[in-house]
Order: sequence, then structure tokens, then C-alpha cells
Amino acid sequence: MFFTNLYRKRNNKLLFTTPSHSQKFCLINKFRQFYKYDISETETHNPEAALDLAQKHAAKIYGTKQTMFLTNGSTSGIITAVLALINPEEKILIWENAHPCHKNAVELAGGIPVTYSLPVIKKWDVYDKTTAEIIEPELKKGGIKAVIVTSPTYEGIVSDIKTIKELCSTYGAYLIVDEAHGALYPFCDKLPETAMKYADITVQSLHKTAGGLNPTALIHSNLDFDIQPYLKKITTTSPSYPLLAAIEKNINYLNSSKGRNEILKLISQIETLMNECKNIEFFGDDITKILIKKDGMSGYELSELLFNKYNIEDEKTNGKSTMLLCGIGTTEKKFKKLAKVLCKL
Repeated sequence: MFFTNLYRKRNNKLLFTTPSHSQKFCLINKFRQFYKYDISETETHNPEAALDLAQKHAAKIYGTKQTMFLTNGSTSGIITAVLALINPEEKILIWENAHPCHKNAVELAGGIPVTYSLPVIKKWDVYDKTTAEIIEPELKKGGIKAVIVTSPTYEGIVSDIKTIKELCSTYGAYLIVDEAHGALYPFCDKLPETAMKYADITVQSLHKTAGGLNPTALIHSNLDFDIQPYLKKITTTSPSYPLLAAIEKNINYLNSSKGRNEILKLISQIETLMNECKNIEFFGDDITKILIKKDGMSGYELSELLFNKYNIEDEKTNGKSTMLLCGIGTTEKKFKKLAKVLCKL
């Protein structure tokens, strides 16, 4: 839809507009096709109408009141959500060790950050989930306008968003969920339940597990008012149309039978890996975050061994465990190599 409507007129006019490369001048030969589709917001292309249709179609796919494409990552989605929901001097509850964009968003909105702590799962040295019991004491004090919860965490620990939303509603607070690492959840019942079903605003990164380009992402709203004006406050008026088109293609692929089958195939391959590697411990709520540990080795030692001896690079490591991230694009060949290596340890 967006891609077709936007680019069918690409060669119809002689453009004297930005970008000055005019889809022909190319500094990096490998990006030549990207340059061809890097257009501007000219009358010829009329991208706003096409983008609006694409976003409305996406909202139908996700079952939200509003879904918008982000080309500056989930960071821009979190900032948009906070700007939309709190006014200066209003309080917002955030996890003290959340992604820096949470605190930055509150600062930009002129809000007052109130922080909560999460326990650490000592065996794995990762933070545990957010629970209603953890955040309720702060909500009871009153004055909290909104709450931000990170679910899943970087290591794939998932919170009970339904219960947290019920609690937030009891105290009159909005719920924002940073589901940056959960973009596959809406498309597979074997993965954790997506926060979009309950949260007021949910943000997802397509580039983390869903096969998207950096830094493509989505913001989903279940609110009764338009949050687009708040996104416009922080978004360039010259967005990357190749990235916007890639977002549309990405969503349509995930929602297709081919895409859903690819997710099931991914899960099956990870399950096979876990069954084969009996000498390795696995942990987490999200199987696409392969959190592992090996008896007798620290997480750092395991990471260094995988990298230096077997040329395998992990996503994140701590003193106890190592996390290997996978998603759309992780091939069976890679899984077989990983399994072979892990079984040797």
C-alpha cells in the first residue's frame, strides 16, 4: 500500500527538490537501490496520504486504536507516549534501571520521575519482572499520572501486564509498556502475550527480533485521543521513506501465513537446540532470548570462549549468564553451529 502508492510515480517527474542526490548520485555503491527510493515530501509523491493509509491498515492488523511507524527507534515512541500523557510537574513511575530514554522522556515533558526497584534473580544475575505488588506502594501515595513498565526485559523476563493495567486503572494512572523486544508477540501464541491488549500505549522495535532495519519501530495506542501531534514534536519533517516502506513490508510479512510460519519455525529450532544441549542451562519467559549458563564458568568466561574460540558473538553478558538474541533472520545453519559448539562445552 504505502510502498506501491509512494513509488509508482517515482520516475514521472523531473524533480528539482531535496534530496539533492535525485535518486541517481550514489556515494556508496552497495546502497544504490536505497538511494533510488530515498525521496522527499514533494507534491509528486504525496507521501502523507499513503503513510496515513498504511498506518490505519497496521492498526487493524494489531487491533489498536492507533498505530504509527517510527524511524527513530523505540526511544522516540517512549518519548511520544510520555509527552502525550503527562504535563509539567506531574509524576510518572519508572523503573530505576530502565532504558535511558524513559528518564529522558520524563525530563523532556517536564514531569517528575518517581522510581521503583526490581529484585535480581541471583542465579542468573538478571532483573526479575515488574509486579503489581512492587509498584502499588508508590501508586498508593497518590499523584502518579502514568507508569512505564519494561516487558520483556533485555533478557526476556515478561511481566503480567493485564494485572498491572488493572492496578493502574484502580489508581487512575496510565500504563505505558516498553515492549521493544516483543515485536513478534502479536503474531504467535507460543510467545508471551503482547502488552498491546491491555496497555494504554505500547512501543515495539521491529529491528530487535522481527527482522526489521535499524532503527524501525512502532507505537500502538488504545487511547481515545490522537497521539500523533506529540510524535510530530520530536520527529523530523524529512523522514526516511525507504525505512517507512520497510516498516509496512515488515508488518505485512509478520502478519502473513509465511511470516507466522517462520516464527513457528524459529521457535521449533530453538526448542531443538535446548533439547540437544543437555549440558547447558536455559532460562527466561521469551524463548527468542537464549539466556544460558554453564556450570563452572562465569557469564563473562562463557562469552569470551564463544567469541574467541568459536567466533560466536552474544548480545549481552553478566557475571552469571550470557544471552544470545535471535529472531527473524536467524538461520537453521546458525542454530546448528551454535548447538554443536554448546554441546562441546
